[in-house]
Amino acid sequence: MPDRRVPPWRGILLGAAAVALIALVFALGALQPPYRAPVSTDRLGPDQGEQVADYLARSRDSLDTGGDEPRWALVSFAEPLAPGEIPQHSGGLRIAQVLYRVPAPGVQTPLVAVPVPEGVQAAADSASYAAWLLPRPVDDRSARVVAFSAARLRSGCGCVVGLVVRGTPARLRNLAGQNGIRAVQALPADAVAGSFAVAPLLPDYRDVVAPGPDDGPVPEP
Repeated sequence: MPDRRVPPWRGILLGAAAVALIALVFALGALQPPYRAPVSTDRLGPDQGEQVADYLARSRDSLDTGGDEPRWALVSFAEPLAPGEIPQHSGGLRIAQVLYRVPAPGVQTPLVAVPVPEGVQAAADSASYAAWLLPRPVDDRSARVVAFSAARLRSGCGCVVGLVVRGTPARLRNLAGQNGIRAVQALPADAVAGSFAVAPLLPDYRDVVAPGPDDGPVPEP
């Protein structure tokens, strides 16, 4: 029977080839690292469970910054506005989003953020788009809530609870001092559009930021 043992020199070559292959794989991985989604911790609005007084103070502090670089900011209203009232409560700033929530005692209605193009009229005309952006219902009660909310939004209800705007700190401070504005909170100047979360200070939040009851009857559309 012929001797089938592998010559020692061949084993050395195979080992060297394996080491070279592993080195090549690591080199390619270093040159082309796996994709990682960008991580953003920027957020506009109060945290759940936060004291309202603390958020109001935090909002004021966010406007006391050096420099005059424009930055993104959240405007929260003392009472919900009708869409036609947006221009007089925007300080002439660029509006990026209009935030809607239909008020209903004892009913938790969804918050809807409507992106709008530049121009204050687009913001004033955004309520009908908000109706289309309501979430898909998951049960009978949520279906009735969505139907009620859509009907109210299409009627031009007083349901605007906030705006996302862009302006310099000086103009944002000026807006914060106007009647009907409850809070203006700004992000750092390097915040990127579309990379931060938004949750307005709802008019219902008086002492602490927490959801209210959701056991009341849903109004008819």
